Amino acid sequence: MAATLAYTLTSVLIVSLVSLIGVIYLSVNEKTVKRILFYMVSFAAGALLGAAFLDLMPEAGGGAAYAYVLAGLVVFFLIENFLHWHHIHHEKKEAHSFAYMNLLGDGVHNLIDGAIIAGAYIASVPLGIVTTIAVVLHEIPQEIGDFGVLLYGGFSKTRALTFNFLTALTAFIGAGLAYYFSTAVQNFNSYLIPFAAGGFIYIATVDLLPALRRETEKDFRKSVAQTVFVILGIAMIWGAGKLIV
Repeated sequence: MAATLAYTLTSVLIVSLVSLIGVIYLSVNEKTVKRILFYMVSFAAGALLGAAFLDLMPEAGGGAAYAYVLAGLVVFFLIENFLHWHHIHHEKKEAHSFAYMNLLGDGVHNLIDGAIIAGAYIASVPLGIVTTIAVVLHEIPQEIGDFGVLLYGGFSKTRALTFNFLTALTAFIGAGLAYYFSTAVQNFNSYLIPFAAGGFIYIATVDLLPALRRETEKDFRKSVAQTVFVILGIAMIWGAGKLIV
């Protein structure tokens, strides 16, 4: 079991570092970030919807799982209302509540990724390796998009980079839970997975897409570009899933 734990922790570390490499590249290229920020957020909205409907919800199954999806939507709505009334001001710049919502949703998602990786390695090492590759493919576009969401929400580059990496570390918590409490993790994930899906749907449809629409109302080309990048975000998640079937 010690070898299984070592494989698990190594894989989780690789997933976290791969995600960080993408945002570091973007963070040091300021002109590029400013130019493509709109498209990154559009891509992120598609990736969140893709992750919710093509990844998390099928994993959760039907029946009572949909009640937990609804619970995720409601809880994220309540949390956002709380953050809206207790928002943080930095001189003339305000960190929008949806940025914090994205961090919360991403943290839950990464926790689930860690649990999935650990569970796969507990079953077999080859399955753990395949699962790690799948998570890496899934995380690269999503983490890049998440970084863009934080910048769009008013975070500085350094703050966005730091918080994005900290949320990636929740994968270690998920891996630890799965490894040490493997008999209970199945039930835990049956609640957590649809809850995270509800959170992702809320962020994409209530916060990101309406905010982007305000920028496209008088610019048809930008509206078309937004549509394309949302579809690309969904397609990337779908493609990553097909690669490991």
